[in-house]
Amino acid sequence: MLLDASESQLVLVDYQARLMPAIFESAAVLANAARLGQLARLMGVPVWGTEQNPSKLGENAAEVRALCDRTLAKMHFSAVEEGLGEWLRPPVKAPQGNARSLPKHLQKPAEPERGMIVIAGCEAHVCLLQTALDLLEDEFDVWVVTDACGSRTERNRDAAFDRLAGAGAELVTTEMVAFEWLRTAEHPDFRAVQALIK
Repeated sequence: MLLDASESQLVLVDYQARLMPAIFESAAVLANAARLGQLARLMGVPVWGTEQNPSKLGENAAEVRALCDRTLAKMHFSAVEEGLGEWLRPPVKAPQGNARSLPKHLQKPAEPERGMIVIAGCEAHVCLLQTALDLLEDEFDVWVVTDACGSRTERNRDAAFDRLAGAGAELVTTEMVAFEWLRTAEHPDFRAVQALIK
């Protein structure tokens, strides 16, 4: 199954300024996170951010925070425990008026659900892992962008990827996301996306 931009949402987990210097290959991880946010903005994909204990670890890096529609401050390692699921799947509104007010074919269709969650973040084996596992449990399709994830050690990061793949998450890269969202070189945003990737 390929990613579909119209069914996707992007979650960027804990790219906090005080944490990033300790992350293995942090410059590449942060650059890919920002690239993902820019791609999502270009393609009309909602972008959500999380920050773990921001009073101690500070806000997300400015280049990531600026791309997020909203940022969730949290204390639990899993952002789902703090309400991220409600952001990703807002409650269905009850129909207004009586049942006979409009024929069914004239009623406005419900907003389609965006159940494909593209997620990346730090630390991969803690906050990213626990958030992604909870999203899988909540029956979202979860796509983990490996080159935009980091931990302090390579071993912890890779162990998180193994566990996530075993739990049913798809492991992808930033370029895979970009070209699956595009689907064709004839897409109107193809050149802009290509410029972000190069």
